[in-house]
Amino acid sequence: MSGDSSTCRCCKREVPLTFHHLIPKKVHRRARFKKNFDKSALQQGLAVCRLCHRGIHRQYDEMTLAMRFNTAEALLEDEVLAKHFEWVAKQRER
Repeated sequence: MSGDSSTCRCCKREVPLTFHHLIPKKVHRRARFKKNFDKSALQQGLAVCRLCHRGIHRQYDEMTLAMRFNTAEALLEDEVLAKHFEWVAKQRER
């Protein structure tokens, strides 16, 4: 879903989007995730712009994202990320 222009779920801008896996692909092979999540759950994600996507991964490491932010609701309700998304919403597309 890279490059499709639509609305970012985080900042609400109309820009090209990327796909953010709610459970990062880096942890999919770990036993804990293979045991507790089926393949479709591991493939769940959000369409987000590059600035929001970059901010998500700069703020939290893969294991934190996988454990604490593995739902759209958890990710979108995080106060730290919300501040980043607010900042991104004010940016113009490059």
